This record gives sequence, structure tokens and C-alpha cells, in this order.
Amino acid sequence: MKKAVILFNLGGPDSQESVEPFLFNLFYDPEILSLPKILRYPMAKIISKKRKPTAQKIYSEIGGSSPILKLTNDQSKALENKLNENINKDIYKCFVVMRCWHPRASQVVNLVKDYNADEIILLPLYPQYSSTTSGSSIKEWLEVSKKNKINKPTKIICCYPTDDNFIIAHTKLIKETIQNLNSYKLIFSAHGLPERNIKKGDPYQWQVEQSVNKIIEKLNINNLDWILSYQSRVGPLKWIGPSTDNEIINASKKNKTILLAPIAFVSEHSETLVELDIEYKKLAIENGCKNYYRVPALGTNKDFINSLYKLIINTNLNSSSQSGYFSPKNKCPNNFKKCPCSVTI
Repeated sequence: MKKAVILFNLGGPDSQESVEPFLFNLFYDPEILSLPKILRYPMAKIISKKRKPTAQKIYSEIGGSSPILKLTNDQSKALENKLNENINKDIYKCFVVMRCWHPRASQVVNLVKDYNADEIILLPLYPQYSSTTSGSSIKEWLEVSKKNKINKPTKIICCYPTDDNFIIAHTKLIKETIQNLNSYKLIFSAHGLPERNIKKGDPYQWQVEQSVNKIIEKLNINNLDWILSYQSRVGPLKWIGPSTDNEIINASKKNKTILLAPIAFVSEHSETLVELDIEYKKLAIENGCKNYYRVPALGTNKDFINSLYKLIINTNLNSSSQSGYFSPKNKCPNNFKKCPCSVTI
């Protein structure tokens, strides 16, 4: 059986000129800006135009564009090689789909159709599920697939916040970074969400917490000084906290060595390379921090690729239905109604 694996990520502008249209695509997403279409379109235009100069400055810090497509393609190739390494012929083919910039679902769908796979597996590169990320990407793909008459069995891996190899990958990278460090504060940082999203049943914050708890358990370091925080807040709404910048200020004022670990990003992009590495480092130094370190994103880390590999293989072993969601090991409580795999606990 030929299998097509669709890897979802957010995407990023590939030039300074594409920053504004990228931002428009982001804010035109109804999962990001929950307004009627007639209002969402002009509002997305206004926001993207207003945020363009700031965003262009951010991307200018890393060469004028986002590296996320190249890095996601690297992950895609590593995964495809892993899936096919013990098979005499190539059964699996991986395709990258970005939500807010190229290649979009509408572009990739014809490549998948031409490949003529017997089965399609959807795998978001967001370990923790949110309707604004995984949910939005999956929804778009299913709509585009239906429009293009792709009627193949489709299995969906919704999330993997506590997958063993995902946790091992993070744990090893953290341990490698903390060698020879003394009196440090380990700050886990995840992209934030408005509080109202969580109150509407989005499981993202709960799943991020599950990831961090498993990593702390695996690290097994006595009296570890750590905290989970959230970054990238924009707009006037109240966001989940505590905020990463406030935690950095607090630790810096106590003369702590800061060790920052991105927990919800699996590849380097503007939020890690600029926000964490440049802006937050400057903030730390201004508040008295002498030593500031950052754990790298997972990228093509072998344990992480093995995590994705096993998730795909297990859809064959543990999913009884021809199509539908493949539930993670730790399912969300049923109060998270935005989660497609929530259960009564």
C-alpha cells in the first residue's frame, strides 16, 4: 500500500515582500480571528498592514525571511527516509503543507492526487493540539481534499504531547545544555493563546502542561528550579500566563543563569531565533542576567524523527477504522470540547 504523509506547519514569509500577505493569511483564518467573513477580511487587511513594519524588522534579523520551510522540508525528508529504510521499495511519501504561506494545501493537493496513495496520514508538526494550529490545518486540508475529490482513507494524528520519544528528545537536549551549569532557572516557553480560547474548550494549555510534567519527571533532577511560561502575546485580549518575558525579568533580577527551552516549537523560526535568542536575551541582560542559554528546537533530532515515525506506524496497529482520528496515548478530558479525541475521565 502506498501511503502519503501530510506534514502540517504554519509557514513563514520567504521575502520581505511576502510578510504582509503572510500576516493577512494568518489573521484571515477564522480560528485566529473569529469574526464573520464579511468583517474578518477587512480586519485582517488592517492588522496585517499595521503589523507589517514590525514583522519585517523581525525577519530582517534572520536574513529577511523565515527558515521554517527549509527546516520542515529537512524533517520531511528525514521522516520519509526513516519510514522507508527497511522496505524494499518506497511505500511512504511525505508532503509539506503550510497554513499561512507556500506551499498551501491548495497547491499540494494535486501532488498528493498524482501520487495516488492508497491511504493518507495527516500529521501536524504541532505536538500539542490547538484549534488555531493543528485544527485549522486539518480542517483546511479536509475541505481542499473534498473539493478535489480525493476519496482515500485518511487517518489523522491529532497530537502527541506525551509521546515517549518526543519527551526523550526534549530531555536529552535539555541535559546536554545544562552540563556544567550551576544555579540556573529552567524556563519552558510555549506560544501563548488568548484565555478565551482555553475557556471555549481548547486543550492546548493542558497538553503543554502534560508535556512539561513528563519532561520534568524524565529529567529527574533534585530541587530543579523550573517554570512553564508563554510568549508572543499580541493584541488587547488577556492571554494565558505566566508570560515568558516576566519570568526572564524575575530570574535575571535574582542573578540566576537562565536556560530557556521551547516546548511547543519543533523547528527554528522567528519566535525562537529572534524573540527568544535576541529580544529576550537582551531583556535578560538589561535586568542583570550574566548567563543566558537556549535549548535548540527539535529539528531533525533522531529521537523526534523516531517519535513521528512510530506515530505513523502505530496508526496501522492501533486504529481500527479506515478513516478518522488516531487518538494520542493520553486523551484530553471531555471538558476540552475543541479536542477531536476528548474522552470522559
